[in-house]
Amino acid sequence: MLSVLRVHLPSDIPIVGCDLTPYVLLKRLDKTLISDDVTELNPIDGHFLRYKWYRIESDKNVAICSIHPTEQATLQCLGCLKAKLPVAKSYHCSTKCFSDAWQHHRVLHERAASSVNENGNEEEELFGRFNSTGSNASLSTSQSNPNLANGNTLVYPAAVTHRSGGETWVEVGYSKLYTPTADDVGHLLKFECVVVDAETKLAVGPPSTILTSRVIPAPSPSPRRMILVNGMDVPGNLDLDGRILSAGTFTVLSYNILSDAYATNELYSYCPTWALSWPYRRQNLLREIAAYRADIVCLQEVQSDHFEEFFAPELDKHGYQAMFKRKTAEVFVGSINNIDGCATFFRRDRFSHVKKYEVEFNKAAQSLTDALLPSAQKKNALNRLVKDNVALILVLEAKFSNQSIENLGKRQLICVANTHINVHQELKDVKLWQVHTLLKGLEKIAASADIPMLVCGDFNSVPGSAPHALLAMGKVDPLHPDLAIDPLGILRPPAKLAHHLPLVSAYSSFARPGVRLGLEQRRRMDSGTNEPLFTNCSRDFIGTHDYIFYSADSLTVESLLELLDEDSLRKDTALPSPEWSSDHIALLAEFRCKSRTRR
Repeated sequence: MLSVLRVHLPSDIPIVGCDLTPYVLLKRLDKTLISDDVTELNPIDGHFLRYKWYRIESDKNVAICSIHPTEQATLQCLGCLKAKLPVAKSYHCSTKCFSDAWQHHRVLHERAASSVNENGNEEEELFGRFNSTGSNASLSTSQSNPNLANGNTLVYPAAVTHRSGGETWVEVGYSKLYTPTADDVGHLLKFECVVVDAETKLAVGPPSTILTSRVIPAPSPSPRRMILVNGMDVPGNLDLDGRILSAGTFTVLSYNILSDAYATNELYSYCPTWALSWPYRRQNLLREIAAYRADIVCLQEVQSDHFEEFFAPELDKHGYQAMFKRKTAEVFVGSINNIDGCATFFRRDRFSHVKKYEVEFNKAAQSLTDALLPSAQKKNALNRLVKDNVALILVLEAKFSNQSIENLGKRQLICVANTHINVHQELKDVKLWQVHTLLKGLEKIAASADIPMLVCGDFNSVPGSAPHALLAMGKVDPLHPDLAIDPLGILRPPAKLAHHLPLVSAYSSFARPGVRLGLEQRRRMDSGTNEPLFTNCSRDFIGTHDYIFYSADSLTVESLLELLDEDSLRKDTALPSPEWSSDHIALLAEFRCKSRTRR
């Protein structure tokens, strides 16, 4: 007969909105081992598996610490309640936890209230202590996200099935997969599976069970505001629909989301295992991306399977059309489904697709070596140049109007490039060659169509590097130190490293003369390069690798998404963290199309 050998969960910490799929190892009559989902419709050896999920409700209510979600809360910030902040943000596990978090926690108060009490006794007045019964620790479920229902179907109708010793077992699911809801927060979950005879429908042997730890709420990223480049903050949190957008404006997001294949415990040991797991990260990333409500979304490090199975269908629900370019696989070793690439999404109500171009730098490397190098040198040259990087270029037509007299009746086209340049820091010549190759391709498109250009992505190049100089200045100084690394001679003569696109980095608008930028944001900019101090923050590296460049003769920046503070990220050591699910931060810019004469 069929028998259950082992049951376990990838993570024993369940999180609201993140699927729980137990691994069930089975042994068949012929002694072979399988881990298939054996359902009543597809029995094996005359048997199938019956599943049940229970929520174990204790007579004592339990609240979860907002900073250490695996710990039970003992303190509640009364200031959060007065400011009507989400109740889950108000809980802390100890006075030390509250004190350590206060520097960042008070920002929530400052944004929610018109004024903050600045007296020295503020901390003593702002938290209340729970008693042992947890009578003040009841969690509000009214603020739960209706989109985070259990699985893809209606929530399972709960029914009390057992009560013993001050505990009530509530049956909450009957399939292998279960998605915790806000009602589960603070409770243990129990998974049960039993082998059932397909004919008699009776259980064969005792059930196999596994108990989780307490369900924790999904930590939500702190809201980031859009800041007008004239220095005026948009009131409240980011809510583009709540703003009066000027005619001809649109928003563009660029974000390296950190591929699951690269999100290893070895690289990011400081991030809790549950927060590094893909079931958690994908939901947190989706919440963040959807909340920005950008008109155009450029993502990097999107795995092929995650694009097809998650991001494309989920963002389709938010009104986005999706395009994807997978990296080439000449260097990659592993499952082809794990290969990441560049994904570009655009709102169907704002843009329509006109044309797509795909750039494979491997093909460009082959053409370069065929044209410039003798056969004996080609192999070594290709070994250096072939790195599987790609770019995805879309030409879109805007469905909104510029409403200017000179442009009435004209099509408003926009070209958006999304790329991820090679990561290896020792290959400075390869990085520069890839950027130059992309820009020469964009020049051809610009010359043929004369349309605004947006160049987004992770360029793996810091401000002041040769690739950044080429993008921002249109050329590279012949004496730039990066040019000293050119074993193949592909960067000579330096004069060829130039382009005529009038590209400007969007975030340099924070340094525009006359912009009344707050001190908080000014501290997050590098005054020497006019770029953010960082867009990538891991334990071993902090710096700027991500940019949104735009053609300044046809577009102007209206507002930018505020930058994050390093200190606020370091409370979790670095990125990724439970709050932010990538080691990069998202960049978002609002642009206005402006009239111009043809170049």
